[in-house]
Amino acid sequence: MTIGGHKRTRSERVAALELPPGQWERAWKGLRRRDVLGRIGLALLATLAIGAVIRAWDPPFAFRPGYVPLRNVVATVPFSREDSRATEADRDRARSRVLYLYVQDPEPLRQLRAELVTTVAAILSGDGKPTLWDDFQLRSTPGIAAPTPRERQEQLRQFQEALAGDSHLAEFEKDTEAAFAPFEKRGLLESLPQLPERGNQREILVQQADQPGTAQRVRVDDARIGDGSAVHNSLLANLESNTVANHVFAWLRPRLMATLSLKDEEATRRALQQAAIAVEPVVRKYVAGQLLVRAGQPIDSEEEIALLQAEYRATLAQRAAGEKLARGAAVVAMVFAMFVLCGIYMRYRQRGPLASIRRLSMILLLVVVTVALCRWADQWQVELIPLMLFGMTVAIAYRQEMALLLCAVLALVVVVAVGQGLNEFLLMVGTTTTANLNMARIRSRSKLIYVGLFAGGVAVLLTLGLGIIQNQRIGAPLLTDAVRAASCAVASGFLMTGLLPFIERLFGVLTDLSLLELGDVAHPLLQELIRRAPSTYNHSVTVGSIAEAAAESIGARGLLVRVGAYFHDIGKMLKPGYFIENQGPGASRHEALVPAMSSLVIVAHIKDGSDLARQHHLPQPIIDLIEQHHGTTLVKFFYDRAAEQKQADPNAGDVDESTYRYPGPKPQTKEAAVLMLADNVESASRTLVDPTPARIESLVRELAERRLHGGQFDESGLTLRELRTIERSMVKSLTSIYHGRLKYPDQRTA
Repeated sequence: MTIGGHKRTRSERVAALELPPGQWERAWKGLRRRDVLGRIGLALLATLAIGAVIRAWDPPFAFRPGYVPLRNVVATVPFSREDSRATEADRDRARSRVLYLYVQDPEPLRQLRAELVTTVAAILSGDGKPTLWDDFQLRSTPGIAAPTPRERQEQLRQFQEALAGDSHLAEFEKDTEAAFAPFEKRGLLESLPQLPERGNQREILVQQADQPGTAQRVRVDDARIGDGSAVHNSLLANLESNTVANHVFAWLRPRLMATLSLKDEEATRRALQQAAIAVEPVVRKYVAGQLLVRAGQPIDSEEEIALLQAEYRATLAQRAAGEKLARGAAVVAMVFAMFVLCGIYMRYRQRGPLASIRRLSMILLLVVVTVALCRWADQWQVELIPLMLFGMTVAIAYRQEMALLLCAVLALVVVVAVGQGLNEFLLMVGTTTTANLNMARIRSRSKLIYVGLFAGGVAVLLTLGLGIIQNQRIGAPLLTDAVRAASCAVASGFLMTGLLPFIERLFGVLTDLSLLELGDVAHPLLQELIRRAPSTYNHSVTVGSIAEAAAESIGARGLLVRVGAYFHDIGKMLKPGYFIENQGPGASRHEALVPAMSSLVIVAHIKDGSDLARQHHLPQPIIDLIEQHHGTTLVKFFYDRAAEQKQADPNAGDVDESTYRYPGPKPQTKEAAVLMLADNVESASRTLVDPTPARIESLVRELAERRLHGGQFDESGLTLRELRTIERSMVKSLTSIYHGRLKYPDQRTA
C-alpha cells in the first residue's frame, strides 16, 4: 500500500503546464464579450445603412458636366434612346399645321370708313376745322424736311382739286369701300397669340361673326397691321390719285385697329398639345461598342449627358441579380472593414467614442448622414461641403488625428458612391486635411472662416495640379471646378461658425471660444462668489493662473483648467465663513463643531458647487473639474483632530477614515490632476513664513508626492515625466508670486 499519491511523469508535468493565452486567443475572447458585440452590431448596422443610401448594388453614374474623358466612351450594351431634338422638331412641325381660329368683326372698319368719307367731305366743302387737314399730312421721313406752311397749303389745294365735285366725292366713297372690302372680309391683326406652344405662323382661319359655320384661310402677312403697307397698297390700287391715296393713308394709319379676336384660346392650346402628343417619338438605336463621346472633349452639353445616362440605365437594366448581390456585398464588406480598422485605432489611441454606446451611436449616425448628404449634393458637385463639416465636427469633438482618419475613410466611401476616381479622392482628402490640421485652437469667431479660406486655397491648387497631371487643358472647365471646390471650402467655414454652439452642446465639448466667454468675470456665479466670498475668488484666480501655465507646459488645455479653476470652489459661497480664507481674525466657527461635522461642512462644498454649476447650465467638463479637484483625498486637519480626541478619550467611538474623505471621483483627465495639485500648493504656500524658492520647491515636491502615492493620479493618464514638468512650472509660478521686494526708507515729511 502506497502512502503518497501518484507520481506524475515528466510528460504529464509538461502537458499540465498552462501558458497564458496568446494574442489571437485574447482577441477571440474579447470579441465574444457582449459590449464588444454590441458595438460591432452598431458598426454593421451603420454599414448597411450606408449601403442602402449609396445603392451599393448598382455602379454609380460617373460622368459630370465639364468632365474631360481620357479615353473614348463607348456603349457597353445595346440600347435605344429617344432623340429629343428630332422628336421636338417633328412636334414643332405638327404644331405648325394647327391654324389659329379668329372671329372677324367688320363693323369697326365700316365705321372708320364712314368717318373718313365724312372728314374728306368736310375738307372739300371748307366747313371743317382748319386742324382737320393736319391729320392728312404725310409722315415726316428722317433726312427730309417737313413741308412749309405754303407747301401744306398747296397740298390741300391739290387734294381738293382731285376730289372737286359731287361725282368725284361719290367716286371716292365707292373706291374707298373697294379698298376696305378685303380687310372687312379677312380682318386686321396686330400679332399672333403668345402661347407656350406655337401654331402655324403663316396662315390663320378667319370666321365671320355673322357666319359661324364657315371659315377661310388667310395669310398672316395679309391680315397683319404692321406698318400698314397692305392697307396702303390697297388704297393705291383702288383710288385714282396716288396723292389722294397717300394723304388718306396718313389719316388712316394711326386709326387702324385689330378686328380679329382668337375664338377659343383654351381650345387652341388643347389642339396644339394633341398635335404634339400624336407625334411618335424618334428613337435611335445604339449598338455595343458604338462611340458616344470622344476622348479629350469636355462633356458640356445636355444632349451628351442624356445620352450617357440612357446608356447607364440600359446597363443597370441588364444586370443580373447575382451581379447586384456581389457588388453590394463587396461594397458593404469594404466599408465594414474600414469601420473595424477605425475601431481598432480608437481602441488603442482614443477610447472616447468606444467608451460609450451613446457616443459611438452618435458618431456612426453622423457618418451615415454625411454620406447621405454627399450623395445628395453630388448633383450640384458640392459633396465637399458635408465632408468638410464632418471633419471639422470630429476635430472639435475629439482629436484632429481621428478626424483625419475618418475623413479619409468617408472620402473613399463617397468616391465609390458617386463614381469618381483618384483625383476626387485626393482633392477631398487634401482639402479636409488642411481644414482639420488648423482646428487646434478656436479662440475667435473668425478662426473657422480663415480655416475655410485656407482650405479653399489648397482646393484650388489641388484641382489645378491634378487636372494638369491628367492632361486637362487649363481652360474654363478646369477653372470652374477649381472655383467650385474653393467655394465649397469657404462655405463650410461659414456654416461651421453658425453650427459651432450646437456641436458643442451635442457632443458635450468646449472650444476655446466658449471657454473665453464662460471665463468672463461678469458671469453671475463669479459675481456672486465675489460678493459672498471675495477671498475664495482671489484664491480661485491665483489657482487658475498657476494651473494654466502648468497645463500648457505638458500640452494640456490650459484655458480649460483656468476657467475650471474660476468655478472650482463656487460651492464655498453657500457657507463662506467655514473656510479659512474667508475667516476674520476672530475665533473659527469650527471650534463649536465636532471634527466629523466640520469635515462634512468642508466636503459639502464639492456637491454644492456641482449643483450650482448644473443649475446655471455650466458645461459638463467644468462640472467634472469641480467634482474631481479634491479626488478622494483626506480632510487631514479634522481627521487628525478626531484622532487626538480619541486618544484623549478612550471611550469615544472609533474614527472612520472614510468619513473624512472627499467623495471623488479621482481626477479622470490631466487637466483635473493639474487643477488638484495647483489648488493644493496655492493653499499650502500661504502658510510659508519665508517663501524662498527652495522652500517653495520642497513644498511642491512634497505635496505632489503625497498625491501620487495616495493614488490620486492613477486614473488621469498623467506620467511621471509630466508630473515633474508640472512641478517645475508651479515652482516657477509661485516664486514669481512671492518674489522679494526692495524695502524703501520711510518718506520724510517736508
